[in-house]
Amino acid sequence: MRVAAVETALPPYRYEQEEITEAFARMCRADERLLRRFHAATRVSGRALALPLEEYGRLDGFTAANTAYINAAVDLGERAMRGALKKAGLGPADVDHLFMCSSTGLATPSLDAKLLRRVGMRPDVKRIPVFGLGCVAGAVGLARVNDHLLGRPGEIAVLLCIELCSLTVQRSDTSTANLVASALFGDGAAAVVAVGDACAGLVEAAGPAVVDSRSRLYPDSERLMGWQVGSHGFRIVLAADLVDVVGTTLVEDVRRFLSDHGLTPEDVATWVCHPGGPKVIETISGALGLPPDALDMTWRSLREAGNMSSVSVLNVLERTIAERRGEPGDPGLLLALGPGFSSELVLLRW
Repeated sequence: MRVAAVETALPPYRYEQEEITEAFARMCRADERLLRRFHAATRVSGRALALPLEEYGRLDGFTAANTAYINAAVDLGERAMRGALKKAGLGPADVDHLFMCSSTGLATPSLDAKLLRRVGMRPDVKRIPVFGLGCVAGAVGLARVNDHLLGRPGEIAVLLCIELCSLTVQRSDTSTANLVASALFGDGAAAVVAVGDACAGLVEAAGPAVVDSRSRLYPDSERLMGWQVGSHGFRIVLAADLVDVVGTTLVEDVRRFLSDHGLTPEDVATWVCHPGGPKVIETISGALGLPPDALDMTWRSLREAGNMSSVSVLNVLERTIAERRGEPGDPGLLLALGPGFSSELVLLRW
């Protein structure tokens, strides 16, 4: 398949990091000096949030937070889908498949059902909603869309990721993991329009082709990342040694995957990396020996929007498509990490 277009949609409520730090310090009564240190260490300059800052203190439980999630997610999802379809020169009726990933709220009927009607897609669109993949879902979704279109090369699919991470932050939890989450994660949605090989020449495609993908679920690693779900909603699980696992396992997987295609990291012209956080980005870059500017788009996405979970790697892909100055046929690698603990690698060709 080929990526025809990518569109990121952010909520209208954008705040500088300092404003968010002050507001969260008031809400959770955490040690303000410690909180400021965590917030500064993320290198996030500002984030867009699902709600105005003053409304977070009024969320009195999971029901209120999840209702806010549904309302904001549908609006953001519609904007992202319409924007991506417009970029691709397509209309809602052209879409045959809708894949939707989200891990920061719950809805039944699922959000894709609500969005199908709202955007005006055909009622026979095949829908696949996915919950629980977290940060890796953008890469996994892209890979699974490619798998699907390999069998249906004359069709068109939309991948939609929506994450409203701010609605999951626990006000009564002063653990290190929750304080890091309050500093790092942002809100947003991203949509990818993908076209099968048989219709790639009929649709203007600005993005790369997907060559191959590889999934990896690491044994005995569930403790590293995820949610603890209860009456409080989604409480984050984030282990301190996550970066060590990235350095010892992911890098070798990247090298092996590229080698299977006759490539080395030095051959990769474009890196589309999920901005998991400064330490994760630095570990990947250093272990693979990447040039200083190889992950510039990743750093920029983190700085300007925070870690938007599954949305972020698609936001980096959008930025890369808009600013890339390479040669046709250049290889690229898109990668992300998520709960499980798991990784997804997607080999691209521009």
